[in-house]
Amino acid sequence: MEPLDEHSKRRLTTKAVYDYKLVCAALDKGDQKAFSELLQRYKDSVYFMMLKMCNNKDDAEDLTIEAFGRAFKKLEQYTPDYAFSTWLFKIASNNAIDFLRKKKQKNNVSLDNKIGGEDGYDFSSTIKAHGLDPEEHFIRKQKIDTVRLLVDNLKPKYREMVELFYFQEMSHEEISKQLSLPIGTVKAQLFRARELLFTALKRSGTKF
Repeated sequence: MEPLDEHSKRRLTTKAVYDYKLVCAALDKGDQKAFSELLQRYKDSVYFMMLKMCNNKDDAEDLTIEAFGRAFKKLEQYTPDYAFSTWLFKIASNNAIDFLRKKKQKNNVSLDNKIGGEDGYDFSSTIKAHGLDPEEHFIRKQKIDTVRLLVDNLKPKYREMVELFYFQEMSHEEISKQLSLPIGTVKAQLFRARELLFTALKRSGTKF
């Protein structure tokens, strides 16, 4: 990214100028510490904004992770026309609005109601039984095997993160203690691992 000109330096706060330097380091050098520091600087602010919007701690945590994931994925689109924090909060806010809209639509559908009145279509009849038939079991196993293979092909540090977080279901705090890494670094590397895995899944043509 281009260095800040004098006009931008005067317009932005000292904090925003520092954030821009971190963004440049993250993009130009692939500096994981820069990603981690950006996460650490704003994760609490984003979390409390998400909590205020959705009033649910679990949803707020998931939305916070998604917000940083989206921001880091689109980091090259950021420009110093405004502060990084402003750009990040906008991404987080838009993502939360979409989530709440979808959640509201989902909650408005009653599985016990028939669509179209008394003689209408019985929506509940379309819900599948919990059990999988042999073909579905085979397809599911193939998908799991594909994901395992893709995970095995990740760089060791990302593979370990995915193994611990998704397969062993360890929390960020537990991973942090086991690997002796700051929680911010753990989350930043998980973001990168998920992005790499998602890209690999798209290339493999596997659909879930």
